[in-house]
Amino acid sequence: MLTTTQTSQGTIAAVAANFLYSLLFLFGLLMQPLSGTQVASWRVLMMLLSLVLLVSVLKQWQHIFDYLKTLKTSKEWFLFILPTPILGAQIWIFMWAPVNDLGLEVTLGYFLYPMIMIMVGRFFYNEAMTPLQWVATICAALGIAYDVWQYGAISWATLFVCLGYPPYYLLRRKLAVPPITGLISDLVLLTPVVMVALYMNGGFALAITTDKFWYLLPLLGIISTAAMSLTMVASQKLPVSLFGTLCYLEPIFLFIFSITILHQSINEGASLFMYGMIFVALLIMIADSALGYRARRRDDRLHGYNEPQVGSFPPRRRLTNRRIEGVLAAHRFRKIKRYQQKIDKMTRKIEQLHSK
Repeated sequence: MLTTTQTSQGTIAAVAANFLYSLLFLFGLLMQPLSGTQVASWRVLMMLLSLVLLVSVLKQWQHIFDYLKTLKTSKEWFLFILPTPILGAQIWIFMWAPVNDLGLEVTLGYFLYPMIMIMVGRFFYNEAMTPLQWVATICAALGIAYDVWQYGAISWATLFVCLGYPPYYLLRRKLAVPPITGLISDLVLLTPVVMVALYMNGGFALAITTDKFWYLLPLLGIISTAAMSLTMVASQKLPVSLFGTLCYLEPIFLFIFSITILHQSINEGASLFMYGMIFVALLIMIADSALGYRARRRDDRLHGYNEPQVGSFPPRRRLTNRRIEGVLAAHRFRKIKRYQQKIDKMTRKIEQLHSK
């Protein structure tokens, strides 16, 4: 069983990671006069540097190389490289939008993203949706439908975010690419592109000649490293449902920053009705995750095993109560353990007789 201490540590790590990711949203303002595109390019370089240091400290290079050796055919390499432009585009809009008055639109995309992924799991992986997930999805759909009916469209930035990530994860899942391996490969492939872009648009020269960038650029790397490290800690210490619920904190932080620091009007991103429906959907999702967490803890106690950690995407949410099967499984588990202890005891006696 996961201890209370582990859960507390994982929760603190997850909250801190989401807050740090949200702080990166503001770097476009801090790093002016660099443009949003230049900031995004520098972020790719700083993320790569920080990730290289993190992988080196954790001694994970061999795992990365072992996976890359499994890619044999040109088709597999093509599918491995294909998602990279998607991630590059998402990094770009994340840094470009706040300095171009589209912070709220991007934030709304991050609110919708978890529900889009639930639909992807339902229709691409035949994952069962709970009644609460259906209700949350319908609420979000009603909010979107209202804005489309009222204004004739929904922001392209919102659609860019919420519809951009699902193909990325679908392609990564097809080849079962480990998260760190996929991310560091994407950044390596993007590096030549962003270096050419920085050279062509004067991003290198401007960063070198501006004093504040001598500490802001390293800070960008430090925050990226800290956020990634805390996310890894949280994923190891928290069960799937609780970890997933805490990931909703990032769009909440982004929303708060957009209103308070970026000074965007709440009506700029969407209608109040749409925001209301999205927040209702978000609360329903959090409630669904909490119920799933309680159900898994109960099922875990009955089976005698640890709760599953974050190891795949999207997570499976099963709320079926199999109490009888769980009791039987726990009984078999204790019986096997008892017999194993007897076998170990007999083995030690045999070894003692042989030694004489």
